[in-house]
Amino acid sequence: MTAATETMPLLAAGAAALGVALTAAQLDQFAVYYQELAAANQRVNLTSVIDCEGVQVRHFLDSLTLIAALGGPAALTKPGLRVVDVGAGAGFPGVPLKLVFPGLRLDLVEATGKKADFLRHLIAVLDLDDVAVHWGRAEELAHQPELRAAFDLTLARGVAKLPTLLEYTLPFTRRGGLMAAWKHGGIDQELTAAQGALRILGGRLEPAYRVTLPGLTDDRIIVLAVKDSATPGRYPRRPGMPGKQPLGRGD
Repeated sequence: MTAATETMPLLAAGAAALGVALTAAQLDQFAVYYQELAAANQRVNLTSVIDCEGVQVRHFLDSLTLIAALGGPAALTKPGLRVVDVGAGAGFPGVPLKLVFPGLRLDLVEATGKKADFLRHLIAVLDLDDVAVHWGRAEELAHQPELRAAFDLTLARGVAKLPTLLEYTLPFTRRGGLMAAWKHGGIDQELTAAQGALRILGGRLEPAYRVTLPGLTDDRIIVLAVKDSATPGRYPRRPGMPGKQPLGRGD
């Protein structure tokens, strides 16, 4: 890779604040990631934030804030840790975390074919091992035996409101595993509304983590939910139902 590491100074500084010293090789990978994103975004609507500084902070660094939410880098270096990113889009947050923690076993779930194609291309360009892309709806993929209750950590960034999001994500999560959702402030009503879904799906909320990293000024919050018991087999419901009729309203 020939991308200049000096094009990623904001990412390097932010990662250091999270307790991670990115190597020159990792910064090169992020620079290539940015180049591929910018090129593909001319053909596929992957993101509205495409300037280099914006991508470093609002996509790459934002993805890495999970490190702080989990208490430090050690949580993401456990051998064999299986992670699924539901609604992966352009790869955030799963791919940035994989670049920093190459030992992760990462699965990317994406319903839009062109975005899934971009993810496959990106993985090939970055030469990443132990990454799989699944093209399809979360409501259907979560019923596949090889994916159901298979993951230690389930991620979702900007996918849906919590009652719906929990139905997308908790079926992928193993008992004792964790779901992490990237949210913005002012979500008290959303947290309250999620309680019914949590009871049905077998989860419970942990204290949310409020991001205070310099440069991220959009009141970022990471919501964490522990999977305490198995999700009943009927969930998630058929495609479209989790959004149209969120759980906890009489279910």
